[in-house]
Amino acid sequence: MLRRFSVDFAIFSMALDAALTLLVLRGAALLRSQLPAFLPGLQPLRALYLPTHLYFLAPLLWVLILLVVSAYDPRRTYRAADEFGRVGFGSLLASLCFAGLLYLTEREVSRGLFVLFILLNFVLLLGWRMMARLVWKVVKAPPARRRVLIAGAGEVGQRVAQEIQQYAWAGLELVGFLDDDPAKRDCDLPVLGTLDDATRVVQEHGVEDVVIALPRRAHARLDQLVQALHELPVHVYVVPDYFALALYRASVEDFAGIPMINLRAPALNDYQRLVKRAFDLVVGSILTLLALPVMGLVALAIKLDSPGPILFRQQRVGENGRLFTMYKFRSMVVNAEALQDQVTEVREDGTIIHKKPDDPRVTRVGRFIRRYSLDELPQLFNVLKGDMSLVGPRPELPWLVERYQPWQRKRFAVPQGITGWWQVNGRSDKPMHLHTEEDLFYIQNYSLWLDLVILWKTIWVVLRGRGAY
Repeated sequence: MLRRFSVDFAIFSMALDAALTLLVLRGAALLRSQLPAFLPGLQPLRALYLPTHLYFLAPLLWVLILLVVSAYDPRRTYRAADEFGRVGFGSLLASLCFAGLLYLTEREVSRGLFVLFILLNFVLLLGWRMMARLVWKVVKAPPARRRVLIAGAGEVGQRVAQEIQQYAWAGLELVGFLDDDPAKRDCDLPVLGTLDDATRVVQEHGVEDVVIALPRRAHARLDQLVQALHELPVHVYVVPDYFALALYRASVEDFAGIPMINLRAPALNDYQRLVKRAFDLVVGSILTLLALPVMGLVALAIKLDSPGPILFRQQRVGENGRLFTMYKFRSMVVNAEALQDQVTEVREDGTIIHKKPDDPRVTRVGRFIRRYSLDELPQLFNVLKGDMSLVGPRPELPWLVERYQPWQRKRFAVPQGITGWWQVNGRSDKPMHLHTEEDLFYIQNYSLWLDLVILWKTIWVVLRGRGAY
């Protein structure tokens, strides 16, 4: 049986993509020859002939480029958004390469035929993957099983276990834990033995992957455990407790010919950063042009309502802790920052609340523009400048960041945004420094599709005016 996320399925995917590309190229040629009958203004093709070598090169080109962008890698295509993004990027890159190939070798090929081929091929390559996911969801075909054992039942090991259980649908099956602490074996965790029992447990339970998640104090046991597992046919992964110090994620990199772990690897890869910035520039420019009349009316209302500047400039903390000047329409009295102590509240547990619904510093116009987030419109210029993104964690005040716990600083691993996952799930009802988990959810699950979903939800949240003050 062809199992999902298996090597056989990856080979099947490559063969199917090649076959579809070949059929689409031939079908596009036939379709292009018939179009003049339906579109009289379109010039008929002189001949239906396509050079034979293109029928070999096109499928080969598409498969190779999809292979390069990891569209067939099961570790990178668990989520639909990841798979569709890689197929889309790979198709775009293959289309550009194919266009260059035709320009250098076969300039007589119709541009209309080329466009038809590119569009139809993208639709089919994406379409069969969507259908496959729907079929798997309905039929629930079992994926290839991978039994996982975790060495270390502490906080790090339990976090790894939670992640593995979330991917159970992809075939990952948690067998249990190994731990030397007797107290761990007396709790509810499925602890199967001590670290010295690793060989026995792996063989008895048919384990294929061992994840070592030991605390820093158990570093000496790491070498012993790796040596014990060396003779067994298992994959060994190390998740040291040092990862808790990383801003977001770690990666293995080649440094001077030596493989090393980078604890400050960026949360977005180069491709994701390129797509996100391009999206910000295109959509941000359109939104800025559409918002200019509204911004003019808001500026006039602020000027007539109270003395002081129209724009409010404030230092905020951006990506990787970089300070920048954020723009907003002024919604408070001129000396609002000097009066901050009047509204700041420190709770018994030490958490700080610096915003209240009945803030006396807010002006009449300010209450209206805050309710509907009109005061945030000038941040579109921050987006165009590159200080911010349309979607991301909100940029925080420096004095609040100084009081952050180390784990909260992970929210600065991506560009800060005008709107984000936190805003569409509570806005000011949930102060951002108390709900960093939602920002981390966005970082860990980032995709262009998630950005689009957040922007769509933002429209309805803003119209309702819920949680904004």
